[in-house]
Amino acid sequence: MSSHHIVREKQEPGLLIMSLDGFLSENLGQLLEWSPTVIVAEDMYEHTESLGIKIDGVITSDGEFSVQESTRIISATANQLEDALKFFVGEQFSAVNIVTNEFALKDYAVYEADINLVIFISNHKIFPIHSGFSKWQSAGEKIVLLHEVQNLQTSGLNHISETVLETQKDGFYTLTFDQPFLFISETI
Repeated sequence: MSSHHIVREKQEPGLLIMSLDGFLSENLGQLLEWSPTVIVAEDMYEHTESLGIKIDGVITSDGEFSVQESTRIISATANQLEDALKFFVGEQFSAVNIVTNEFALKDYAVYEADINLVIFISNHKIFPIHSGFSKWQSAGEKIVLLHEVQNLQTSGLNHISETVLETQKDGFYTLTFDQPFLFISETI
């Protein structure tokens, strides 16, 4: 890193680890490249620490949970994911990468306007887009729509099914629709 690239705290996306099931260590390494603030679910603490990852915080409802001296305890209620997202929003992070093993729209939709979300499940990358979204992609890549969408119009995509689209050729594809946002999934 050259001297004119100064990384300020919270400039890089935070990293929330809820589960590492099926997630490649190479992909995890890419998420850790810029030394993000790393928060883990209570049941991921020991495993994540065993990988040599510096953990900044643990989401737990156990007031006696034992962590290293420099690791912050973040109080959890019944929903660790919700409490972690509230933490990142409250700490004014602009973005968070989340490694997990499940996606439920209701868990993320309420935070879509407050923080940039990217959810990683196994070899999939899930994120919300807004109407007019355009991205360059190689030919034959699949784009999956993760919930119902109103008045969808596309360019550069073939419709494989109601929820699966495929890029026609190397180049840009575009999605326009009549709602505030749409969560999509791509293969990584």
